[in-house]
Amino acid sequence: MKQTLVAGLDLGSTKTCAVIAEAIGDERSLRAKILGVGLARTTGLRRGVVRDIEETTRSIVSALHDAERMAGVKVPAVYCGVAAENVRTQLTNGLVSVAGDEIKAQDLKRVHEVALSVSLGDEHELLIPIPQEYTVDKQGGINDPIGMTGMRLEVEMRLVAVHSQAAQNLRKSVERAGYRVAELVLEPLAAAHAVLTEEERELGCAVVELGGGSTTVAVFHDDKLRHLSSDRCAGSYVTSDLVHGLSVTQSDAERLKERWGVAYTPLVGPDEMVELPGTPGQGPRQAKRELIAHIIHQRMDEIFGRVLDEVEQAGYGGRLAAGVILTGGGAHMTGVVELGREVFAMPVRKGVPERSIMGLVDSVQAPRYAVPVGLALYGVRSRVESQMLGDTAVKKVLGPVKRWLQEFF
Repeated sequence: MKQTLVAGLDLGSTKTCAVIAEAIGDERSLRAKILGVGLARTTGLRRGVVRDIEETTRSIVSALHDAERMAGVKVPAVYCGVAAENVRTQLTNGLVSVAGDEIKAQDLKRVHEVALSVSLGDEHELLIPIPQEYTVDKQGGINDPIGMTGMRLEVEMRLVAVHSQAAQNLRKSVERAGYRVAELVLEPLAAAHAVLTEEERELGCAVVELGGGSTTVAVFHDDKLRHLSSDRCAGSYVTSDLVHGLSVTQSDAERLKERWGVAYTPLVGPDEMVELPGTPGQGPRQAKRELIAHIIHQRMDEIFGRVLDEVEQAGYGGRLAAGVILTGGGAHMTGVVELGREVFAMPVRKGVPERSIMGLVDSVQAPRYAVPVGLALYGVRSRVESQMLGDTAVKKVLGPVKRWLQEFF
């Protein structure tokens, strides 16, 4: 197989991350070889929405150029993540009569077309359709009906739609940086693709992305995405609390959080002291690390409490046997797992990319790389399958759904 290069681009509210990978192996044992990683500060986005195209373009150029220098290659296109704040989901159903005695790909194509025929409105465009389950002659809970005998085929489909203006601004920012958008991919799906095991998806779990501008909750159960939500109470609130509580600047508060931040106060000794930055008028200052931890602990406790409320309101309280997986920059902080276990009363772990990757693995083994690595994994499979699939109408319709079903859902 000729060299197949892909790039995943995660545009966050505070950081832009790019990962370049190469497809290794065949369709059955496909892996992403990590070649390069780039990280840049973001100032042009807020809660996943482009507010300043020039600043956003600058961060894209910086992150991708760093990744290209590390990899020693150039990439023409990127798989770009779409934040959950910019999408909405809705359930729709399709029903068709089976053409013959046995359900074939053409029947699946027709029932998908019926389910996809609903209007998303002028302000949204379809990002990805995710079949929840099929029903054959009123027998439900079927994942793949092809080859089954029946006269009536139904599908329940979850449509994920992105706000058109937000999508256009993302594409425009990437194009101004000199790249092409190969595809827009929902970030929680990308992150889950990188960090979840098959058992976790089957038993039920929540992937919680602790970002700077938002906290995203994606609930998976029986191998399907069942619920998606976004909350603006996030890492920026923690930083703001430190600004007011310690009388420091925004940038100093961010550095204090990254270097000395602890999300669970019992982990900090009462005698630990931290030098505080300040102005000449303030003079030398110190603060107990316990105070910094207390400020962070209180806000993170609120964030986790809101996540738990969201899971319970979605109907999955007590049903997530595999617990909570934390991703995003906020998951790097010491004590988030301990606090999460206390609040959620279920298993909690950090989501570190490990599935189907090789190469510079140590460069991406951190929760903040879950999305870009997942985007690269998606891009690897997408590119390889597009080379292997024909151009028939059926394969064009089923291709995007099949990619996620075969390896993930």
